[in-house]
This record gives sequence, structure tokens and C-alpha cells, in this order.
Amino acid sequence: MKRVIIYARVSTKDQKINMQLTDLLAYARARKLNVVKKYIDYASGAKSDRTNYKKLFDDVRKRKCEAILVWRFDRFARSTKELINALEEFNNLGVDFISYKENINTSKPTGKILFTMISAFAEFERAIIRERVIAGMEKAKLRGVKFG
Repeated sequence: MKRVIIYARVSTKDQKINMQLTDLLAYARARKLNVVKKYIDYASGAKSDRTNYKKLFDDVRKRKCEAILVWRFDRFARSTKELINALEEFNNLGVDFISYKENINTSKPTGKILFTMISAFAEFERAIIRERVIAGMEKAKLRGVKFG
């Protein structure tokens, strides 16, 4: 039975987390996943210091699970870049990522191809940024700017 950690987040304590947890627990039961932990954050997705988000990564790095189950991408990561970085780390550690609402599961062929496409776009974006930085530095050098 695959060990899974559930991660759920709402922006404020006034918001209800029950809908997310109900769906995620039902999903896990239906697929015979062993929920070993549930992490819940009551914080803006824009905050990078979400306590339980950090604990989840500690557990993943300690190999305490084989999969992460979230309700939606935006409940997990605050930006596409953060999501891609997390998915790359999970992939490198052999941990699957399941998004309930988007119906993405990186342990399945369709989830793997989506992950591969997302990673390819991220790599492309990094290459474009690198080219722009190099071009900007070359222009600056032509204007006499010296770099340390």
C-alpha cells in the first residue's frame, strides 16, 4: 500500500478546509492509499514560510511517503516556478504527485508526460532568461560597464 501525505491549504482560518480533506481522504480510500500524515496550512499561498509546507518537504526528503496528494495545484504552490521546482524534487526522490482537481498523477503515463512538458517549458524559460541576461551584459560591456 503506497504511503501518501495529504497537503491542504486555505488562505484564512475563516475558510473551511473540510471540502478539500473530504475529497482527498475519499480519493485515498478509493485507491487504497495509506495516508500517513495530513498537513494543513492556514496561510496565503504567497507566503513562502508556510510551516506545514516545510514539514511536508522534510518528510519527503526523509522518505516517509511515496506520494503527495493535494486538492489543486494552487492550494499547494504559490507560483508555477514553485510548483515545477517541487515536482522536480519529488521526481528526483521517486515521490509521485497527485492533484485531485486537475486529475494529475505523476505515477501514471499521462501524468508523467504532463510533468515532462511542464519541465520542458520551465527549462525553455530558464534558457530564454539566460540568453537575455547574457545579451544585456554584452550590451553593457559595449557601453563601458565593468563587472566585478
